[in-house]
Amino acid sequence: MPSIAIVGAGPGMGLAIARTFGSRGYDVALISRNRAKLDDLVAQLTAEGVNAAGFPADVLDRDGLTQALKDAASRFGGIDILEHSPSPGNGSISSVNLTSPSQTSPSEVQGWFDLLLYSAITATQAVLPAMREAGAGTLLFTNGAGSIDPVPMLGNVNPAQAALRNWVLNLHKELAGTGIQAAHVAIGAWIGAGGPPGVPTAEAEDIAPLYWDLHTQRDEAERVFPV
Repeated sequence: MPSIAIVGAGPGMGLAIARTFGSRGYDVALISRNRAKLDDLVAQLTAEGVNAAGFPADVLDRDGLTQALKDAASRFGGIDILEHSPSPGNGSISSVNLTSPSQTSPSEVQGWFDLLLYSAITATQAVLPAMREAGAGTLLFTNGAGSIDPVPMLGNVNPAQAALRNWVLNLHKELAGTGIQAAHVAIGAWIGAGGPPGVPTAEAEDIAPLYWDLHTQRDEAERVFPV
């Protein structure tokens, strides 16, 4: 069976993406640092008839993340799709320190580069060689819309988001014609309830089909939600 590995899996977008692909016959490898959360997600997917397994790893631990992806590939006979969507802290950007551009120090930016860009590069390096050998594969990277249109309240987050977007779009160009699709998903909505006033909201289930479209249509480097 084909397989998808979801890096930074959680009960929001990660689970919705897992259901989108799992319902279409894909095995699902879930990677997150919290074993209890992984066990709960696997139990939910298993109850829905999806073949899923969890692989604990902190995305900031490059060796650990690489090993988790290798373990997932061994378990499922390879990884056909990589989806990368790590979250900060307890999974909510509202739980971390945010700074305006003029008040941002280098140290307040560095952690976001580690979380978003460097972990994406690490995960890609772990799976891309096998995809190149097979001449097929999909690499999908979730990001915030601040990667395209920055906002002052995210002055320390947006630089890393923009760097990730730049790297993914460049990767898409590099891999053109190889059979491997790389694409960027920029989400400009608060997922679920409880978002800040004036910020658009959306359910993860409404966004997840974009990932299937990018995987199957294979002609776009980026999707933005909402359009």
